[in-house]
Amino acid sequence: MAERLTSTSGAPLSTNENSKTAGSRGPLLVEDHALFEKLAHQNRERIPERTVHAKGWGLQGKFTVTHDITQYTCADMFSAVGKTTEVLSRWSTVAGERGAADAERDVRGFSLKFYTEQGNWDMVGNNTPIFFVRDAYKFPDFIHTQKRHPKTNMRSPEAMFDFWAGQPESVHQVTILMSDRGIPRSPAHMNGYGSHTFSMWNAAGERHWVKFHFKTQQGNEWYSDAKAAEIIGQTRESYQEELWNMVEAGNFPKWTMYLQVMPEADAEKVPYNPFDLTKVWPHGDYPLIEVGELEMNTIPENYFQMVENAAYNVNNVVPGIGFSPDKMLQARIFAYADAHRYRIGTHYEALPPNAPRAAKVNHYHKDGSMRFFTNDFGNPNAYYEPNQYDGPVADETVAEPPMKIDADAIIARHKQLEDEADYVQPRALYSEVMDDAERDRLHKNMAGGMAPVSDAVKERWLAVLGKVHPDYEAGVRRALQTGDHGDPSLPVTDDTPLEVDA
Repeated sequence: MAERLTSTSGAPLSTNENSKTAGSRGPLLVEDHALFEKLAHQNRERIPERTVHAKGWGLQGKFTVTHDITQYTCADMFSAVGKTTEVLSRWSTVAGERGAADAERDVRGFSLKFYTEQGNWDMVGNNTPIFFVRDAYKFPDFIHTQKRHPKTNMRSPEAMFDFWAGQPESVHQVTILMSDRGIPRSPAHMNGYGSHTFSMWNAAGERHWVKFHFKTQQGNEWYSDAKAAEIIGQTRESYQEELWNMVEAGNFPKWTMYLQVMPEADAEKVPYNPFDLTKVWPHGDYPLIEVGELEMNTIPENYFQMVENAAYNVNNVVPGIGFSPDKMLQARIFAYADAHRYRIGTHYEALPPNAPRAAKVNHYHKDGSMRFFTNDFGNPNAYYEPNQYDGPVADETVAEPPMKIDADAIIARHKQLEDEADYVQPRALYSEVMDDAERDRLHKNMAGGMAPVSDAVKERWLAVLGKVHPDYEAGVRRALQTGDHGDPSLPVTDDTPLEVDA
């Protein structure tokens, strides 16, 4: 026998079809509280979508340590080979709204929430190892160019290329965005990166700078603009469909986690700013070190609850994993938590996708909207700290070791070299990593994106490309003149490393 339908207070309902009226023709009776409850709830079924990364897809799964990295970190989740940790993933596009098509040319978010025994560690990254800007002052401006024009209410290529032309550090990321890798086939067919420089320290208090890499085991696959347009004409949910079908078939998507590791003192020696988000670390100097395997094997029972309510915070770290002087990273420490408080509410971190699962939560935060839990630690008198009632206290043994480098001096030294340095790695990517066919597709994709742009902005951006490599400018200029935009021959499969030994 089916369960009885009830109100939100648990009272059984006699009907879910017929409204109470004051006669055969109405009007409705105010006492029909179940009807008004139902209508009022429907009006509140949406929460503000994310300002960026609004369209997303998520799975649940696990991470398994396969290699010992305890020489670099004392984080408990890496303490033993074979140890597993529960994970919630979310992948996303950056610019599109929640109703946008999955297969659009855009950077993809790549975020993982590890439910460790020391609390949640959130790896909040992208599918590229770098980003468009290195200073948070420019981030809101950049996002404005990716969103809708205030008058036309349409996306504005003019704004995008005008911003990039005035911010040449963007050319590295734009080159990747306009390359074959700009439209991944699905989240399962793309890599993930922490992008920023983070830090790890071991049980002896020795710090290393690290970069996080997650390499897809499905192989990198991408679509051309033409193929993506064809797919979007058939479905706007191609990523969700592919992930769903893979998991339903038992073909669980997997990634291999690697680290790049830099000794703390090396930050003062390398010829580039290791904390600059627009730069990669050469793999020849800091090769990939294998760590473990990520397997995403479960479709959440309720998408809204577990994926839309998921709140990934770059400030969710655990002892043994920390931050760096990367200015964009430092700003994200504030911005992400602030965004979640606005979007979801004061106690967003206590919702099911965000609450720690393997660690107990003890804090003195009080009251506020939607306070649906208690944390009185068994004694209601312990609601402040310090107290005499055995309330939770801080543990000095988990403190991060002091930084031994002069981060300000490193940033100041490289500030003088930034203008030329901004072209070095995209030049190597263009001339050394890409082959002729890839460069040709890049020229055409770039020209397609620039086609609606004014001549003045085109020339400003072409001048930036010319500083990267004269062939880059010439190839895009030629594609603009001939109107040759895009190559329908993709999808392409390629496991060539994206990162450049510059």
